[in-house]
Amino acid sequence: MAKKKTYGLGKESGGPTIAAPNLPYHPKNPRRYNPPIGLIGCGGISEQHLTAYRKAGYNVVALCDLIPERAENGRRQFFPDAQTYTDYRDLLKRDDIEVVDIATHPKERAYLIPASLKARKHTLSQKPFVLDLDKGYHFAKLADQKGVLLAVNQNGRWAPQFAYTRLAVGNGLLGDILAAHLHCHWNHDWITPTIFNRVHHIILYDYAIHWFDILTCIMGDAQAKRVYATICHAHGQTATPPLLGETIIEYDGAQATLAFDGFTQFGQLDTIYVAGTKRTINSQGKGSGCHEQLLLSTTKGIAAPKLEGSWFPGGFLGSMSELLRAVEEKRSPLNSARDNLRGLAVCFAAVISAETGQPQIPGKIRKLTRNVSPRRINVKPRR
Repeated sequence: MAKKKTYGLGKESGGPTIAAPNLPYHPKNPRRYNPPIGLIGCGGISEQHLTAYRKAGYNVVALCDLIPERAENGRRQFFPDAQTYTDYRDLLKRDDIEVVDIATHPKERAYLIPASLKARKHTLSQKPFVLDLDKGYHFAKLADQKGVLLAVNQNGRWAPQFAYTRLAVGNGLLGDILAAHLHCHWNHDWITPTIFNRVHHIILYDYAIHWFDILTCIMGDAQAKRVYATICHAHGQTATPPLLGETIIEYDGAQATLAFDGFTQFGQLDTIYVAGTKRTINSQGKGSGCHEQLLLSTTKGIAAPKLEGSWFPGGFLGSMSELLRAVEEKRSPLNSARDNLRGLAVCFAAVISAETGQPQIPGKIRKLTRNVSPRRINVKPRR
C-alpha cells in the first residue's frame, strides 16, 4: 500500500492528508430576483463590476458618469442596451431601477448614497464606505427608514482564499482564534501616474481596508482593544505616498498583524495564517490574487481544499449577488453597512496611529479629515 502523502510543515502541523470540509465559498446568485441595476461612476474599477455583472447575466440598464465618454464606453463594451447619463439625479428618477451601484470616490458618495436611499433604491457602496463613522451609521439608519438595503462592496470577502477562511472560522472549525497574521508583498508603485498618487494613506486606508474587513470577519465578536501602525516610503519607489505599512492589533487572548510591502518587485507573496484552538489555516499565493492552495491543519492531519475562482472579478460578483440575495430573502446582507463599520473603525485607528506614532483605541477615532482623499502634495517621497 502506498504511503499517504504528508506535508513538510513540522511535526506539530504535519500528518496524513485528510478530506477538506466542503464549504460554499463561491458567490451565489439569487434564485429569481434579477432587477434593473444602475451604475453611478464609470472609472477604472467599474470594468470589474461590469465584467462580473455581464457574466452573471445581471440586468444593468443605466450607467452614469460626469465624463460622458466613460459611461458610453461601459455601455458599448458591456451592456449595449443600457442608457447613459451625466447627471445621477436623472438615473435615480427612473422608477424601474431597483438597485444602484455607486462606484465613485468617498467624497462623492457622501451625497450620492443618501440620494439613492431617499429614492428608495437598494444601494451598493464602493469601499472604503465613509470618512465619518457617525455618517455611516446615519446612512444605515436612513436605509432602514426607507425600507431598502445598503451594502458595501467589500469584494475581498469573496476572494476564494478569504471566503474559505471566513466560512471555516464562522462555522467554528478553528475554535477560538488565537492569532491572525495577514501579509501582502506586492508592487503598488503603479499608482504614480494616477489620481491615487495624491492619497497619502493609499496603503492603510484605500488598499488595506480589504484586510481590515477580513480581519474583522475572522475575529467575529471579539473587539480590538488597541491598534498600533506605522508607514514609511520604500527605497526606490516613485509614488508619492508611503508604500510600506504594518499594523498590530490587540485582542483579549489573541493578536493580529497586517503587513503591506507595497514596493515588492520580486517574489511577490500574499499570505494568511490563522491559528485557532482546534485548527490552523495557512494559505499563500502570488500577489493578492487567488491562492493556489490552502492548508487546514488539525491533530488528525492536513486538509488541502482546491480553491477555484478569482478575486477579480469574482469578488465583485460576490458583493452584488449577496445584496440581491438579501433583497430576495428579505434579510440583511452579510456585507451590510453596519457590519462594515466595525472594520472601518479599526482602519481609522490604524491611520491615526501611523500619523501620531501612538496606539489608538478603535471606535474613538470617528472620522478621517485629511490624507485619505486625492489632494495636492508638494512633498517629494523620501528615498
